[in-house]
Amino acid sequence: MAPSTTEDAPSDAEISNIAQLKIHHAYNKEQHSSYKYSHYLPIHDETTTFPPTELFEYSDRGLKADKAKPHLLDTKNPSVRITKLTPRIGTEITGIQLSKLTEEQKDELSLLIAERGVVVFRDQDFKDIGVEKQKEFGLSFGKLHVHPVGAHVEGAIEFHNIYLGPDNLYRAQRRSSKLTTTGYHSDVSYEHQPPALTILTLLAVPATGGDTGWTSQVAAYERLSDPIKKLLHGLRAEHSGFPQADNARRDGKFVRREPVKSDHPIVRVHPVTGEKALFVNPGFTKTIIGLKEEESDALLKLLFNHITSSQDIQVRVKWDDRTVSIWDNRVTAHTAISDYDVHSQEEGLRHGFRITTLGERPVGVDGLESVW
Repeated sequence: MAPSTTEDAPSDAEISNIAQLKIHHAYNKEQHSSYKYSHYLPIHDETTTFPPTELFEYSDRGLKADKAKPHLLDTKNPSVRITKLTPRIGTEITGIQLSKLTEEQKDELSLLIAERGVVVFRDQDFKDIGVEKQKEFGLSFGKLHVHPVGAHVEGAIEFHNIYLGPDNLYRAQRRSSKLTTTGYHSDVSYEHQPPALTILTLLAVPATGGDTGWTSQVAAYERLSDPIKKLLHGLRAEHSGFPQADNARRDGKFVRREPVKSDHPIVRVHPVTGEKALFVNPGFTKTIIGLKEEESDALLKLLFNHITSSQDIQVRVKWDDRTVSIWDNRVTAHTAISDYDVHSQEEGLRHGFRITTLGERPVGVDGLESVW
């Protein structure tokens, strides 16, 4: 189990369990001896395991929001700036602290993220409020996901560690045989109840490069011709976590939860906005159920090319170390862009952590549900 979040002193049994944990540090300690956020550096708990993620009732807090968002957007504060980054996806907000949001503002933020795909908050104090308050913020939007294979933050196995630097090039090596470092995906979409929101905070960023790109899966769906839309409405696609687990084991990594796969509707209906969105991605979608292999490959190739290449439904965001981005995995796909010198200690450190909340069992057109 994850470490307790209560203030009670640990029992003797808990202390014994902690002492027996096998921890692997996925970084060079000497290189980071003066790093302010060394307590967030990547580690692997190679002892704790988890059962399959259990099904649970989920209600998006955006359903409670006032659609006009008066508490979040209608502020009288002149220092608050709200900007649409592109017409179809992405909003940037400056002058509002995530750490100080009211419950009404969180409701409205959930709705705004559903509508805009990704919301980028600048000049945040979020990285300095501590693990427990960060975890509490994530929990206010839903049940936290524990990544089955990835590195995490010490004391917070729910915080998926995002780390690429000269002392740990594992993320770069995974794509070293490809022409591009990009890889569009929706976070762990193979889960039976895949993620709703992802909250990403970067603690260290390159001087230039290391952006993140998002594509609107709502706009991607809307661009399709009516005959293709109708074809997709009745289809499910397999999303699999098995390749990720197999690759981790091959590379000597610990797998803390056995992989699963799910057959999700290719067109998903958002529970708050009612908008239809494509729900396939090159990272985890493997085949279309009920089609012959050549048919499935051809149709997925069409959809993947559309999702990754349509720059007129995408947004690219430049990071700094006081930026927090929150996106809705149900209506977007995203990719890191590792275009900087990852081998350079001065230029090449990109480090942060991801808090991901699980959402509902996907539902498509005419009530088509996910199965497994």
